[in-house]
Amino acid sequence: MTVPREMPEKWPRVRGPGGAEEERRVRANAREYNEKFQYASNCIKTSKYNIVTFLPVNLFEQFQEVANTYFLFLLILQLIPQISSLSWFTTIVPLVLVLTITAVKDATDDYFRHKSDNQVNNRQSQVLIGGVLRQEQWMNVRVGDIIKLENNQFVAADLLLLCSSEPHGLCYVETAELDGETNMKVRQATPVTSELADISTLARFDGEVICEPPNNKLDKFGGTLYWKENKFPLSNQNMLLRGCVLRNTEWCFGLVVFAGPDTKLMQNSGRTKFKRTSIDRLMNTLVLWIFGFLVCMGVILAIGNAIWEHEVGVCFQIYLPWDEGVHSAVFSGFLSFWSYIIILNTVVPISLYVSVEVIRLGHSYFINWDKKMYCAKRRTPAEVRTTTLNEELGQVEYIFSDKTGTLTQNIMVFSKCSVNGHSYGDVQDVLGHNVELGERPEPVDFSFNPLADPGFQFWDPSLLEAVQLGDPHVHEFFRLLSLCHTVMSEEKSEGELYYKAQSPDEGALVTAARNFGFVFRSRTPKTITVHELGRAITYQLLAILDFNNIRKRMSVIVRSPEGKIRLYCKGADTILLERLHPSNQDLTNVTTDHLNEYAGEGLRTLVLACKDLEESYYEDWAERLRRASGAPEAREDRLARLYDEVERDMTLLGATAIEDKLQQGVPETIAILTLANIKIWVLTGDKQETAVNIGYSCKMLTDDMTEVFVVTGHTVLEVREELRKAREKMMDGSRSMGNGFSYQEKLSSSKLTSVLEAIAGEYALVINGHSLAHALEADMEVEFLETACACKAVICCRVTPLQKAQVVELVKKYKKAVTLAIGDGANDVSMIKTAHIGVGISGQEGIQAVLASDYSFSQFKFLQRLLLVHGRWSYLRMCKFLCYFFYKNFAFTMVHFWFGFFCGFSAQTVYDQYFITLYNIVYTSLPVLAMGVFDQDVPEQRSMEYPKLYEPGQLNLLFNKHEFFICIAQGIYTSVLMFFIPYGVFADATRDDGAQLADYQSFAVTVATSLVIVVSVQIGLDTGFWTAINHFFIWGSLAAYFAILFAMHSDGLFQMFPNQFRFVGNAQNTLAQPTVWLTIALTTVVCIMPVVAFRFLKLDLKPELSDTVRYTQLVRKKQKPQHRCARRGGCGGGSRRSGYAFSHQEGFGELIMSGKNMRLSSLALSGFTARPGAAWIETLRRKKGGESSPDTAAKG
Repeated sequence: MTVPREMPEKWPRVRGPGGAEEERRVRANAREYNEKFQYASNCIKTSKYNIVTFLPVNLFEQFQEVANTYFLFLLILQLIPQISSLSWFTTIVPLVLVLTITAVKDATDDYFRHKSDNQVNNRQSQVLIGGVLRQEQWMNVRVGDIIKLENNQFVAADLLLLCSSEPHGLCYVETAELDGETNMKVRQATPVTSELADISTLARFDGEVICEPPNNKLDKFGGTLYWKENKFPLSNQNMLLRGCVLRNTEWCFGLVVFAGPDTKLMQNSGRTKFKRTSIDRLMNTLVLWIFGFLVCMGVILAIGNAIWEHEVGVCFQIYLPWDEGVHSAVFSGFLSFWSYIIILNTVVPISLYVSVEVIRLGHSYFINWDKKMYCAKRRTPAEVRTTTLNEELGQVEYIFSDKTGTLTQNIMVFSKCSVNGHSYGDVQDVLGHNVELGERPEPVDFSFNPLADPGFQFWDPSLLEAVQLGDPHVHEFFRLLSLCHTVMSEEKSEGELYYKAQSPDEGALVTAARNFGFVFRSRTPKTITVHELGRAITYQLLAILDFNNIRKRMSVIVRSPEGKIRLYCKGADTILLERLHPSNQDLTNVTTDHLNEYAGEGLRTLVLACKDLEESYYEDWAERLRRASGAPEAREDRLARLYDEVERDMTLLGATAIEDKLQQGVPETIAILTLANIKIWVLTGDKQETAVNIGYSCKMLTDDMTEVFVVTGHTVLEVREELRKAREKMMDGSRSMGNGFSYQEKLSSSKLTSVLEAIAGEYALVINGHSLAHALEADMEVEFLETACACKAVICCRVTPLQKAQVVELVKKYKKAVTLAIGDGANDVSMIKTAHIGVGISGQEGIQAVLASDYSFSQFKFLQRLLLVHGRWSYLRMCKFLCYFFYKNFAFTMVHFWFGFFCGFSAQTVYDQYFITLYNIVYTSLPVLAMGVFDQDVPEQRSMEYPKLYEPGQLNLLFNKHEFFICIAQGIYTSVLMFFIPYGVFADATRDDGAQLADYQSFAVTVATSLVIVVSVQIGLDTGFWTAINHFFIWGSLAAYFAILFAMHSDGLFQMFPNQFRFVGNAQNTLAQPTVWLTIALTTVVCIMPVVAFRFLKLDLKPELSDTVRYTQLVRKKQKPQHRCARRGGCGGGSRRSGYAFSHQEGFGELIMSGKNMRLSSLALSGFTARPGAAWIETLRRKKGGESSPDTAAKG
């Protein structure tokens, strides 16, 4: 390679002092040279473990659970014979079981990640090595290699495009995996390399690229190509990024610049994180508290033992000697301390953690089996990919959603239009009423047109009649649609047309014109050929006045075969209506009414106009345009002035209304989730106008909102000022409504509690990606979050995948709220991994989002069922389970504590060791599992009907530290009565034959029986939804207790194991005494009655919303069912939203005129389906206001 003079002879270092890469230097076809920089290979890894690291890393993660460490510690204690009063196997078996189950689950999850990695790494690519193209696996591709891509192939690494099969080195890519957009993007090789078309010249290519280091900016690239003593600037337009798909290009060659983890796709992919729920974290804290309580009890009993041995025990040394090695009362107390730690450890039994995993698994199967979350069209059921997060689904406060493919289908449908003051698109019956979609006749028959698109549907036949009757206004309307666009057409066979548009809007409009007889057939840089009602007409294309975000319109100037020069223009109504000739005023008023009607239905509108140009004027204008195009300075401003000049005094033709097809049920889902106090933020890679349109369509943004703030600043100061003005407006609006509170500028970073969240009025915030980059900086992130959280809706546009993750992380950091991210593309993976809960939509953008997610299904509407039904039930069940579990184990264990004061603090247990072993495994495990798996407070229909029922989970009301202490207090109260009532009775009671009733075994049987009956009655009270399984487990557990009890005191077991079962007939004799049953009955009544009384008073005096709903349900059952007719809600006026090709890229018209891109193929359009009405929202609001009237209930 010849080094140009500008390049230094001695290269600067590539890596900085800290090892970070400062710049990248890549030489083509020189693996040895590139390898000395130690660039990453193209192998990717998203898995967490391998065979060697799995066991240590997984065990390390599992022992981060405080409980697992606690049980390991107990196991070690139980191995010491001097202090162990229980067998070691009672701890080691369940501990190993828990660790094994969790390890198998983690290994399975990681296996699928390995499988996905291997699938990607083993894809084949053609690499130019030694002048020959060889098939290589992706993981063997290296930086500096030249690889060949063919049509519809994924791009293997970040490549510098060298040449392609298209003229001028152009190629077309789809970037859905990166930014979620399914529209085509154009990339172009640098002119100097675009001629390297054959293998031999590419093999000799030895250019060197010096560029920026690896980063996550998808829309920026800066570098320089040095070759043949010259240097050539490189930009993002020259790059093909990993994750893109090559479309409509036979082949291309590219130089690998970034590989594997250095690619922009992987730089935007977040790390796989170990997710744990808030209840898991709380349980860790509670286990520490319980351990502290356990130590305190152990210390009290150990001190008691030392005192007793010193004062009393010393008198009985002759026949109660101390154990070997014990020489003092203090040492005896020390050993007693550890013995009591072992005995009392059942306050947190390991079965708790086994039960929690079983319950979560049960909830996961319910989600997997839910037929109402099954998509028959795609044959896709809902799938739980992470089983440990189910209860957190009931606590979500923030949802972060992608737009394209998640909220929308990204399918545009030509729905209605207004031509010369007449609106088309509504079908009316004989009485003049609009006909609903289900009652409509067959769609319009386009069979007269052999070039019609069979997928296009339209229901109003009057528009086709107007075309066929020769209405000149309708003809001119469709002529404009067939000429004024940048769509490419490809005809693979005669009459088989394929359109490829840069935006779905454009495709929908051109397809509509095609079906109504104005078929765009082909184009060259200077002509457009259209078949008008079967007659081929070629127009001379004189100029394309291209779209951009400021102009919000596009025009073409064409010369007809008759020699007439005409300008056709389409654009946003706010721009075009003010550019019409004054003579159009009456028509403008009628068309404006139609636009308002369309906007009220959530359709994207566009205004069409035209203008005849004199030949002399055009010649003069074209000459000025030519000079402005070649101007070295202020080129854009000069062109804008010339465009503005010619696009005035136009004649109005009409308007179009396009439906951006939302996924089914999206507006209803968003409305219901909003009523459940869940805030929804849309984070999209799409442009601002597109995202705002969708915001209105899915009812996130409404015309009733006080104001929609748009932040578009390009500098830190501009963004800060825009955010400040938004906050001031919100504060001023609140003060004017009488909410006189003062604004506090400073906020605590620990928990963001802003007065702004109590403002009056509804606001929305829309922020662009370049502004968001500044807003997320450390000194402004709190201001941004404060402003955003005060708004009802937040839409972030043009954001990178990493920015999506940063927004989620920001909310997690300051709001301490449970977050859920939902998306369908690879650009959503980092957001899905960052959120507490990640949901993948199995859509049309690959499976990367699904693979990274915790839950997956096929449609956004299933989210409301996942949260409001499954999530709420999972949270409710888990909370009830934990409350009951801690209660029953404290009631069980604390009896040992009270008994210690009456047994010389000798670490003697009240119950025999078989009862201790079986209590949590057999006698009480299944009833609480049944409650944890099956319980409901209200049916699923009511959960959807009353979204406010979701709020207790968000506020964490059902299981928190306060609820925990209540459960503990109830457990201790029960244990006191459980011990002292039988103790008091047995002190003086006698048997039927007059003998003394009291003995250790009879007392143990009485207390154990009382305990099992009391906790069984308690779970009966706690169970809100009885099934046959609940009945079987509760009464079956009681029956099992008595069966095992009598078996253990039977002759048969004694004869087989005389040393283990010595107390023959004890249970039968004890339970044959009426005194014992009276004692058990008294204990049960005294333990349960306060609970029943408290719950009755609470239900009567301060009912929760769920109680109110249940009462309403009972009342409804008694009343005669009323049949209601569902009516579709009428659409009021709305702010008009332009549907003009908002996903366009500026400059595409210039590309067409240059003739560089004359080969593109098709974009297929789906059939039309109408969106359901919105009357249900008002009904839901009335129900919410009427049937859940008590404020206290709503808060409960």
